[in-house]
Amino acid sequence: MRKLVLVVHISLDGYVAGPRGELDGFEPAEENLEFVCKLTEDADAALFGRNSYQLLQKYWPTAREHPGATKGEIIYSNWYNEAKKIIISKTMAGKHLPNTTIISDNMASEIMKIKNQPGKNILIFGSPATTQSLMQSKLIDSFWIFINPSLFGKGIPLFPITTSLAKLKLISTTSFNNGEIAFNYDMIK
Repeated sequence: MRKLVLVVHISLDGYVAGPRGELDGFEPAEENLEFVCKLTEDADAALFGRNSYQLLQKYWPTAREHPGATKGEIIYSNWYNEAKKIIISKTMAGKHLPNTTIISDNMASEIMKIKNQPGKNILIFGSPATTQSLMQSKLIDSFWIFINPSLFGKGIPLFPITTSLAKLKLISTTSFNNGEIAFNYDMIK
């Protein structure tokens, strides 16, 4: 069975974005991007909520063509363009996008069907509302949580108060020069 792996950046106080979805509290770094590119080697699909998909779709398809594109940007852009996209969205239902599946109903059962198909890992990027639904359905197998050295004070939380008890096992940690620390956990089921 394929694994569903969350890859998410959060502030030290647990927010994935500011109150209006702004991400300016996170410092991008080539070292961190190249690390994420290593995670994509074991994945052939990306899962998003609509907002995260639209945000990433604005940049990554052509990032490899930008003047001065870094090694990490080229690698990730190439992977992004080849990866199957899975979008959780009621408002995009009925749209037909190449190499893309849009799930608008029965999310848990549809994700289980995809997890049971042959293939590599499925990476979830950001997508806090989708992540919270997937967690409630106990569909996430592994977490890469990148904690940034910033405090937002308020914003969009990764784990809302309504999150039920989940036990995790720490697999590894990685620290980066920009002060970010990545924690890899597996879900104990």
